Amino acid sequence: MKNAELVRRKDAATPRGVGVMCNFYAERAENSEIWDVEGRRYIDFAAGIAVLNTGHRHPRLVAAVQKQLERFTHTAYQIVPYASYIELAEKINQRAPGQWAKKTAFFTTGAEAVENAIKIARAATGRPAVIAFSGGFHGRTMMGMALTGKVVPYKVGFGPFPGEVYHAPYPCELHGVSVEDSLKALQVLFKADVDPKRVAAIIFEPVQGEGGFNVAPDAFVKALRALCDEHGILLIADEVQTGFGRTGKLFAMEHYGVAPDLTTMAKSLAGGMPLSAVCGRAEIMDAPAPGGLGGTYAGNPLAVASALAVLEVLEAENLIARGAALGERLMDRLHSLRPRVPQIAQVRGLGAMVAVEFQQADGSPDAEFTREVQNRALEKGLLLLSCGVHGNVIRFLFPLTIPDAVMDEGLDILADVLVR
Repeated sequence: MKNAELVRRKDAATPRGVGVMCNFYAERAENSEIWDVEGRRYIDFAAGIAVLNTGHRHPRLVAAVQKQLERFTHTAYQIVPYASYIELAEKINQRAPGQWAKKTAFFTTGAEAVENAIKIARAATGRPAVIAFSGGFHGRTMMGMALTGKVVPYKVGFGPFPGEVYHAPYPCELHGVSVEDSLKALQVLFKADVDPKRVAAIIFEPVQGEGGFNVAPDAFVKALRALCDEHGILLIADEVQTGFGRTGKLFAMEHYGVAPDLTTMAKSLAGGMPLSAVCGRAEIMDAPAPGGLGGTYAGNPLAVASALAVLEVLEAENLIARGAALGERLMDRLHSLRPRVPQIAQVRGLGAMVAVEFQQADGSPDAEFTREVQNRALEKGLLLLSCGVHGNVIRFLFPLTIPDAVMDEGLDILADVLVR
């Protein structure tokens, strides 16, 4: 089987709307490495878009799924429930930010988690409006797109979107948006567009994913919490990409000393199996009536088994601390390259959620250089992802289990392609 033949078949059989970055096809994977159908090896600094914090095919996850596979694969939790769903909910409730009674419901995708968080917030408050932020990404469903603050490629041609969704600028020092600017914009929204008494929730990413790994300043998060408390608005932290050790904490909100009312999670929750969740204050989670939440595959028992194993691996292998150390190592390497790479405008991140943004000499975004770096790295066997509203950011999402030797090899390739 050849990659070129698979590309031809893909183009004939699948729609162009399902964009595919790589022109090679996976045959097998192990921890932080992928081999294609022609036997070529790649170092994986993408981890399935932050899904594989515990690496490809971690033995504990494989064993957990195999064990569950021998018992049953599906009953639909809402029809015939199973104990593992409850056990995982209990563990998430114990670990999610917030010193209060919590409840958790499971779904399948990150977008589903976001949709249900909005449903829960509206049911709990009796209010319709939601505020999100520029550069945010919350999924490809209609509500997910409405909340997302990036038009290309996510929103083009798909409107009209659900109403009562408003956007404010997300703080980003490099782009000249201060915390004060963001907070003033929220006040303008309240004066010009929506009464705060009509707002059910404010949703934000503690570290923006598609938006460019912009880290929310501490003052901004605390101000959001205070603003929500003042107006009876629920604060939703979208931790779909930041969760499960990626930022040097289990959840990114642990860095801020305040807790959201609701947290959405997915991606690395189940280490490669499709599973998402909403966790929040018990009384808020109980607002929807029975039958208002759920889904045919929601909380699939194979995925739940994998998620329970993920929590064991994170603790047994001290991966949260390792992630913080790996992120520091990467940032040190990128900073050391800045004198030789004038396109580097900023290195930023939290824990192992690190990005580098490129600009031209006049300060404008350098998307072309970003594409060149990504393509040259791929030619040398290093898989990188880009992001950012202008497509001028490289983000790093290596598994937290990556061996030191493979990490060093990847960093050497990165340095080679950055320094021309």
